[in-house]
Amino acid sequence: MGSTKLEEASEAILPSEDVDIEHFEVFKDHLVLWEKKNGATNLHIVSLIDGMEHYLDFGESIYSVSDGQTRDLALRSLCNADFNSHILRYEYSSPTTPDSIYDYDMVTRKKKLVSQENMGPGFNPNNYQAERLWTTAEDGTRIPISLVFQKGIKKEGGNPLLLHGYGMYGVSEELGFSSFGLSLLNRGFIYAIAHVRGGGEFPSWHEEGMLLKKKNSFTDFIACARYLIDEGYTQQDRLVAYGSSGGGLLRAGVITMAPELCKGVIIKVPFVDIITTIIVEDQADNSRELGNPNEKEYYEYMLSYAPYENIEPREYPNILITAGFHDTHVYCWPAAKFTAKLRAMKTDNNRLLLKTYMKGGHGGAMFSGRLESFRERACEYAFLLNLAAIRK
Repeated sequence: MGSTKLEEASEAILPSEDVDIEHFEVFKDHLVLWEKKNGATNLHIVSLIDGMEHYLDFGESIYSVSDGQTRDLALRSLCNADFNSHILRYEYSSPTTPDSIYDYDMVTRKKKLVSQENMGPGFNPNNYQAERLWTTAEDGTRIPISLVFQKGIKKEGGNPLLLHGYGMYGVSEELGFSSFGLSLLNRGFIYAIAHVRGGGEFPSWHEEGMLLKKKNSFTDFIACARYLIDEGYTQQDRLVAYGSSGGGLLRAGVITMAPELCKGVIIKVPFVDIITTIIVEDQADNSRELGNPNEKEYYEYMLSYAPYENIEPREYPNILITAGFHDTHVYCWPAAKFTAKLRAMKTDNNRLLLKTYMKGGHGGAMFSGRLESFRERACEYAFLLNLAAIRK
C-alpha cells in the first residue's frame, strides 16, 4: 500500500469533538477504531485499501462490547492476532443478550456467532426490555440513564428499582447482561445505571466530575433518582441505591446530601473517609482524582461533600455496608469508622449493617471462592428483597 492511501485513510478517521477513541486494532487491510460516543462504544472500520469506512451495526441501543482481551484468549488469538486476517473477533452482550463471541467479516460485512453463554431452556430474551433515558442535572447538563426490566411493567411508581452508579477515574459504566440480575428482574425489579459525571461516557465527562467539580457526580445521581421517581418507574420507598469502591463514595455522599432519596443503600468496599485516607496513605492516584487535602482549596472543597465528615443527627435509609479485611485498595477500617459514626448519630430505627469478609479483598468475597461469592450475592439480594417485601 502506497503512502498516499495511508494518508487518505488517516484523514478519514479524524474524530469529531464528541468522540473519544479508546483504542484501535490494525490489520493488513483494515483499521478498527473503538470509539466512545453518546455513552456507547462503536466499532469504526476503515479500509486501508480504498479508504472506505463503516460502523458495525449491533441492532441495539444499549450494549457492552469489548475486544475479548479479558476472557477467552484462546478463541481471540485465532483472529485478531492475525495481521493478515479480515475477520474481527469481539465480545458482545446487552441487557437482553448473554455474553457472546462474534466473528465479523470486514469485507463482506457479515457476522457469525461463535459462542454464547447458555442460560438454559427457561430463558427468553423477548421477556425483557432495555431503555436509554435522559434527565437534566442542576447545571443543565443532560445525564443518561440505562435501564432494563421485565416487559409489561406499569409506570405507576410501584416497581422496586436498583440504581447503580460509579463516576470516578474516567471509568465508563455499560449495561451488559447479568445472569445474577435475572433473579431480580424476574421478581419485578428494574435495574438502572446513572451515567454520572466523573466516568468516561463522554469527552470531558471525567474532568467534569473530579477535583473541584466532584460534587457534580453526587448531584447527577440525585437528579437521575428523582427523574425515575417522577416518571413513575419507582417511588422513594421502592428505590435502592448500589455502589462499590468509588461508587461507594458516590453512594455514601448521596445519603449525606439527600438521605430521604431512597429506601435503602448497599455500599461495597466504600471509599468513604477520603480526607484521612489520602493523607495517611499518601495516595497519589486519589490525589489526582479528588485533590490534595493538604492544600487549603482542595481540603475545604472535599470537606463539603466527604461522607464521613458530613454525617449529622438525622434519619438515614436502610444501609448495608461491606468490606474486605484483606483489601489493600480501600482498607476495611474506613467502612467500620463510617458505620460507627452513623450508628452514633442517626435518629431512625432503620437497618444499619456492616459485614466484613475476613478472607476477602477489594472484590469482597469474590476471590475467596465461588461459593463465598454466591453467599455474598445472596446476602445483598436478601437485603434488597426484604426491603421490597418480596418473599419468594
